[in-house]
Amino acid sequence: MQIAYYPGCSLHASSELYDRQCKIVLRHLGIELKEIEDWNCCGATSASKTDDFLAVALPARNLGIADSTGLPEMFIPCSSCYNRMMESQKILSEDSELKDKINMELSKKVEGKVKILSILDILVSKTHSGEIAEKTVKKLEGLKPACYYGCLLTRFSRDMQVSDNIENPQGMETVCKAIGAEPVDWSYKTDCCGASAAINDTDTSLFLMSKIIRDAVARGATCFVTTCPMCQMNLDMYQNLVCERYGVKKNLPVFFITELLGIAMGLSPQELMISSHFVNAIGILKDWN
Repeated sequence: MQIAYYPGCSLHASSELYDRQCKIVLRHLGIELKEIEDWNCCGATSASKTDDFLAVALPARNLGIADSTGLPEMFIPCSSCYNRMMESQKILSEDSELKDKINMELSKKVEGKVKILSILDILVSKTHSGEIAEKTVKKLEGLKPACYYGCLLTRFSRDMQVSDNIENPQGMETVCKAIGAEPVDWSYKTDCCGASAAINDTDTSLFLMSKIIRDAVARGATCFVTTCPMCQMNLDMYQNLVCERYGVKKNLPVFFITELLGIAMGLSPQELMISSHFVNAIGILKDWN
C-alpha cells in the first residue's frame, strides 16, 4: 500500500529520527511512504500569526502537489503541519474565490481530492485491524507512558471532522495498550508546551513545560510518548532545565510513538536512533530488557 508523504521541515532537520522511524515502522505494517516532490514549508505557526493569505497559500501548494500524485491519501506526521494542511484544505473547500486566486499561481492545482492522515489515523486503524498486535514480538509490560498530544493535533480554529475526542483524546492510549504498555490517566495531555516560543519567550515555555512534567511524574508515568516533533524536542531538550528550575525530582524520557512501536516489533534502538535523545531513553529500555 502506497501513501503520499509530507515530512515537513522538522523531520528533515531536528527530528530526523522521527522521519526514519515513520518509514521503518510503517513499512513493517505494509505501508510505503512516497514523499511528495519539491514540497515547501507549510508556514507552521509563524505564517498564521503574520499573514492570513500565506497561512493558506503555503500549505495549498503542497496540497496541489499531493493531488497531482493520484494517491488518495497523504500522511503528515508533524502535528503543526497536519493542523495547517487540514485548515488550508478546509478553507479552500469553502472559499472558491480564494482557491482560484491561489491556483492561478500554482503549476499543480489544488483539487481537494487527497485525504490527510495523521500518524494516529494510521496507527489506530492498524490497531483495530489487529495488525499491530500481529507484528508485536515484545510486549512493553510495565511501561507507563503519559500520552502527550499537545495543542495542535485535535484542536483547530474552525469546525473540523476530528477522529478523536478533542479534550480527552484516546488514540495514543489505544495503540500503547495494544503493545502491552499501561498509559496513565493524567490532566495535561492536550496542554501547550510553548512550541516555538521556547526560542523567543523561554520563561513562559519553561513554565508551561513544568506543569506538564510535574503532573506526569505525580501520576506515576515512567516516560512520555508523543507524535509531535516540536513537543518531543521541547520536553526532551529543556527537561533538565525545567526540573532544576521548578524542583521536579525525576526525569522522564520522551519517546515518539514510533519508537515504542518499533521496540515492540523487535527493532533495535540503533535502527530507531533512540540514542539521539537528550534525556536518556536507552536506560529505561534496558530496565525491561
